[in-house]
Amino acid sequence: MGDVLAGNNAVWEFEPDALVIRYSRAVRGARLLQALGERRIPHEALAGVELEDGRRGTAVLRAVPRPGADPLLEAAGGQLKDSADPYRLVLPEQSRTLAEFYRDELRTALAERVRRSAETGHSERFLVEAPTVPRSFKAYDAKALFDGRTVTFRWFWTGASSAKWKAGDQSFPVERLSGVDWRSPELLHGHLRLRLKDGGDQPGEADQDPAAVVFGLGYGPVHESLPFAAAVLAAIRAVRVKPNP
Repeated sequence: MGDVLAGNNAVWEFEPDALVIRYSRAVRGARLLQALGERRIPHEALAGVELEDGRRGTAVLRAVPRPGADPLLEAAGGQLKDSADPYRLVLPEQSRTLAEFYRDELRTALAERVRRSAETGHSERFLVEAPTVPRSFKAYDAKALFDGRTVTFRWFWTGASSAKWKAGDQSFPVERLSGVDWRSPELLHGHLRLRLKDGGDQPGEADQDPAAVVFGLGYGPVHESLPFAAAVLAAIRAVRVKPNP
């Protein structure tokens, strides 16, 4: 077990080759962190660590992930609020000196990793584990399910458009997918859309696209729909389609 630094929203444990983050179940306004529970971030997934001033007499220690290393952040696309950022550790101001110590220690460890591997910049593969499967959530117009191999949308007659209802329930093996677009339910026109390899031009509006589900008040919450999107994205990245004989 490595050194431990406890903050208001999480606990960081410093292992020789990774940062283990355990999120507090008591933190308010960040159900995503509660849902994540614990994450292990290998040093190779990090680009750096920063210490900055927080709000109301706090300091914030923030690990900086390498672009492309974390499927959760890739799916989020910069839409997360600070309170839901899984890489922030909020500390009381009196812990600043201790935070400076751990910032410098982690920077040293990251510099050593770079010296040994010379692997920096954008990561071509996910280095942080994706949320576990199976996963499901309720959107406004469907129930979305993912078993690790296939994404399924089961339409609600009370919410689905006539185009979706006419198309019928949908199943998408990950081999058919090229990506996932997630727009936060906290923004206008929130939705989760699957990008199809062979789908041609998909309808511009998510409520007309059978490869998309739309969010709404109380539907598709961040703590359910974003881990879902990240799990699908990781499965797409991992799949290796065998060539035809």
